[in-house]
Amino acid sequence: MLKIEKRPEPSRSMIYATPVLALLLTILTGIALFTFLGVDPLEALKNFFIVPINNPYGFTELLVKATPLVLCAIGLSVGFRANVWNIGAEGQLTMGAIVGGGVFIYLHDVDSVFLLPLMVIFGIIGGALWAAIPAFLKTRFNANEILTSLMLVYVAILVLSLLVHGPWRDPDGFNFPESRTFSESATMPILWEGTRLHFGSIIALLVVFGTWIMLSKTLIGFQIKVIGAAPKAGSYAGFSQKKIVWFCLLFGGAMAGLAGVAEVSGPVGQLLPSISPGYGFTAIIVAFLGRLHPIGIVFAGLLMALTYLGGETAQINLGLPVAVTGVFQGMVLFYLLACDVLVNYRFRFAQFGKAAS
Repeated sequence: MLKIEKRPEPSRSMIYATPVLALLLTILTGIALFTFLGVDPLEALKNFFIVPINNPYGFTELLVKATPLVLCAIGLSVGFRANVWNIGAEGQLTMGAIVGGGVFIYLHDVDSVFLLPLMVIFGIIGGALWAAIPAFLKTRFNANEILTSLMLVYVAILVLSLLVHGPWRDPDGFNFPESRTFSESATMPILWEGTRLHFGSIIALLVVFGTWIMLSKTLIGFQIKVIGAAPKAGSYAGFSQKKIVWFCLLFGGAMAGLAGVAEVSGPVGQLLPSISPGYGFTAIIVAFLGRLHPIGIVFAGLLMALTYLGGETAQINLGLPVAVTGVFQGMVLFYLLACDVLVNYRFRFAQFGKAAS
């Protein structure tokens, strides 16, 4: 009979194999789902994973979608390594877009090469300050950062809605809830003419490289790993857990804020009541699918970006509901968490008599 036994130590091979296994199980479940919906599963999978990127424009759209996912996931992954559970990247992204976009709102008549860098800096600061709230509550009152960061998401979205419906509404926008359209000096440079691929993608790659250096070559990176793996050993070594909480939440908020200002100064081009289809939440899946490693997060971000594009393509070509995107993303996370059991446990076949004894 089949029994489960604990491994002597976590399996390194399974750490990297389980994301692939989770993806395969997601595809198999997707085939069953499409069959149940009365859609040819092979045609559905083709529309989901191949059609969106079968031309240069589609491939650049994949990079555009992956940019905010990678930026948010990089920030979250640093905290997750230290067991700091920032779930509010969506709100921090929104606040970064508000603060960074607000620079243009108040300087809309300024045409300067320094405008965009100033927006980026303020966007980073805005995201970090929003993450500072759960950091303060965690270190001062031991409040659960999962709840506080998550609740602040809805506050940030309501603040954005209030601004674009009120004082920041475009005076020439026919009363629509949107800000002024960003000028050329407040817009990310386009990398490929005729597409929406912008300089934010280059910034995301630089962030990935910088984070990898930080985690592998610096003292703060070592402290994050030690605090996450063995908090008591970290305390004995003199590492401050409160400082790590502050650093991880501020870093995560800063990266989400950067993603937010890159979105509004890039493909969105203005402040709207909704500037993200849930990048901050999907970034949680990206972080874990990429095994909290910067390089893995890049590939996981591309995969999750493909689910956004695939969902839109399947909706147009096959008439599938838009919710199919969320279903696929949810299945990836569900199977990833389920398959993670194999990292610490393994299945063995045992004779019935031995198992009973």
